[in-house]
Amino acid sequence: MTADSPLPARPATLEDVAAVAGVSRATVSRVINGATTVDPALRRMVEEAVDATGYVPNRAARSLVTRRTDSVALVVSERERRPVSEPFIGRMFSDPYFGRVVRGLLEVLRPAGIQLVLMLADDQSSRDQLLSYLRHGHVDGVVLISSHADDPLPGLLHDTRLPAVLAGEPRRPTPLTYVEADQRAGAQLAAEHLVSLGRRRIGTVSGPQDMPAGQARLTGFLDALSAHGIRDVTAVEGDFTHTGGAAAMKRLLDDRADLDAVFIASDLMALGALPVLLRAGKEIPDDIALVGFDDSSAATACDPPLTTVRQPVEEMSAEMARLLLKQIGSPGEPVPSAIFHPTLVRRRSA
Repeated sequence: MTADSPLPARPATLEDVAAVAGVSRATVSRVINGATTVDPALRRMVEEAVDATGYVPNRAARSLVTRRTDSVALVVSERERRPVSEPFIGRMFSDPYFGRVVRGLLEVLRPAGIQLVLMLADDQSSRDQLLSYLRHGHVDGVVLISSHADDPLPGLLHDTRLPAVLAGEPRRPTPLTYVEADQRAGAQLAAEHLVSLGRRRIGTVSGPQDMPAGQARLTGFLDALSAHGIRDVTAVEGDFTHTGGAAAMKRLLDDRADLDAVFIASDLMALGALPVLLRAGKEIPDDIALVGFDDSSAATACDPPLTTVRQPVEEMSAEMARLLLKQIGSPGEPVPSAIFHPTLVRRRSA
């Protein structure tokens, strides 16, 4: 370097941020470290000063002080060797639900500077590896998507004492916080809509009955129809996949060719079922009215576009992230669970 070469600008410090914001160094430190007790007006001043100075926190030094990693795990737990039409990893990345979950989580986590780590658990070996990873402090908390009622992972996760939020209400008692849509109420909306159209010869492609969501949607749908005196309902179990929906729809038509309405317990299954109906010569909705569940991208990919029950997955996932950050920021304080209400989205299939 010659005498005429400019010296490199030094990195901004906490003191620089404090001077620009007009607050103490301690206040800046509390904001940077995610303290929840800072006045919102002061927090905004510090955040603006961080942007103005280009301050970059020393993550390594910060983690030594806070014992945090600034990362959380999204754990997807699946039943071991459950018979389905598509492999676990293939289903996860092709199902619109998972993309919506990640989108909602990142909406909250990214502005907070929190990284998301995806982890899969579909057998005992992967569960053991997961629990070892969590116990060694590699993440600050966990969002768990558990797909079956007898999954041991929620209980094992509670034993780690890590902050955690479940996607869906657990069927086994656990003190873990959860976020859920009222699945029964959503299926009841589907039933009430089909009845309001004058349909009486009604069938359903349910979700897997080893999954809480599959159970709740089937029960809610049948109960609502029964209240209207409709009890002769043909139900065929599907697996929440595109190809599984096609296979289940074929079985349903074989069992009941005179159907005038079908509730399919996920949009992805409905997308697979629709070509089966069309090949059987059924006009939608004239011959058969069709209602799905989720209001995912699969609903608008259907032709005609699918009437469906919307569960607000992105909003639910964002709430999971907020509840998890509350647990991380205030250890030991109770964080209540949250239940969202589904709505019916009417399109041209019913």
